[in-house]
Amino acid sequence: MKTTINQSPKHLGETVTIGCWLLQKRGNNNIQFLQLRDGTGFIQGVVVKANDEALFEVAKDLTQESSMYVTGLIKEDDRSSFGYEMEVTAIEVIQRAENYPITPKEHGPEFLLDNRHLWLRSKRQFAVMNIRNQIIKSTYDFFYDNGFKKIDPPILTSSSPEGTTELFHTKYFDEDAYLSQSGQLYAEAAAMAHGKVFTFGPTFRAEKSKTRRHLIEFWMIEPEMAFYDHEDSLKVQEEYVTYLVQNVLEHCKLDLEILDRDVSVLEKIKTPFPRITYTDAIELLKEKGYTDIEWGDDFGAPHETEIANHFELPVFITNYPKEIKSFYMPENPEDPRTVLCADLIAPEGYGEIIGGSERISDYDTLKERIEAHNLDLDAYQWFLDLRKYGSVPHSGFGLGLERTVAWLSGVKHVRETAPFPRLLNRLYP
Repeated sequence: MKTTINQSPKHLGETVTIGCWLLQKRGNNNIQFLQLRDGTGFIQGVVVKANDEALFEVAKDLTQESSMYVTGLIKEDDRSSFGYEMEVTAIEVIQRAENYPITPKEHGPEFLLDNRHLWLRSKRQFAVMNIRNQIIKSTYDFFYDNGFKKIDPPILTSSSPEGTTELFHTKYFDEDAYLSQSGQLYAEAAAMAHGKVFTFGPTFRAEKSKTRRHLIEFWMIEPEMAFYDHEDSLKVQEEYVTYLVQNVLEHCKLDLEILDRDVSVLEKIKTPFPRITYTDAIELLKEKGYTDIEWGDDFGAPHETEIANHFELPVFITNYPKEIKSFYMPENPEDPRTVLCADLIAPEGYGEIIGGSERISDYDTLKERIEAHNLDLDAYQWFLDLRKYGSVPHSGFGLGLERTVAWLSGVKHVRETAPFPRLLNRLYP
């Protein structure tokens, strides 16, 4: 009977066949322990020389990443985190791999990125991709269960929510076009038709940033909600993030164990999340000795980390200055210098994972803000139309998938959170 590694516990005491690859092996002249993987998990195959000398020689001759069909008896193994192993009775080699470049020794990040197509096979990278996959699944579950519809915005656009200074330019026949840095504007249009929507797709930032938090191409989840004010949006954000954490803890236990993730930090994540205004955050930083920042400055990574360390949960930093935020954010009625917005900062130094705000719903106000930001009014005319025909209060936010994967999995650099990361000066493979 053919099966997969993750299904093998259902076949305890049975002899099964699994199509797999050899991750690595160890042993001596009497026994070989084969670490097998098949894309669903990992299991140890045991080959004893005294049981079958010819089979033992086949096992001893196997090379890393050779592909094969392995047949054997599924047994319990209390020493394994998986809890099961296979007593191998037959091996059919499909292809013998020679000189596999990624060995158990230490390799530098550039070498591993050059071989990303192979690095994905490692146990750690397998675990990270499993967590990413669970976050994607849980995202769809959360929004569908809460009455949202998925809307797909275009990737080629003539305008952007943030202006065009950090966009990739291309030609759309005889017109200028840009790779999208956000689906938000189109999601706002869809929310006026469907009430509550979300987008989920690739976005591009032509930032020459070389930090552990930045990718050139990354994926964003961007909900937009008609008749939701800023406070309503914050509640959705904390419920969504808590849901993601709970699902990863429930469904990715083995992956978190492979990554040595301290799950006690994640187990504390519960609503409501703490909040601190931008103004109070500036004062907090000054109290902690940060003399390099003044009111009106944007936060850098060290500032966000310091603020996050003041709390055990993800923290909302609310009401940033108008001048450092996007044109579509409305003034805060309690302090017109600021806008109704919030960034959600993850614990442990992972930085901003969500940016969100209420949206300006008045036509004249939005037009003034577009002009004040020196944006092309003609390019945004369709966006202004949304304020002419049945405008309503509405809010939305964007969650960066890769930063969220990094935080939940505990890896230190976002380059490990995308299957094929696009970094500054890296377009291969």
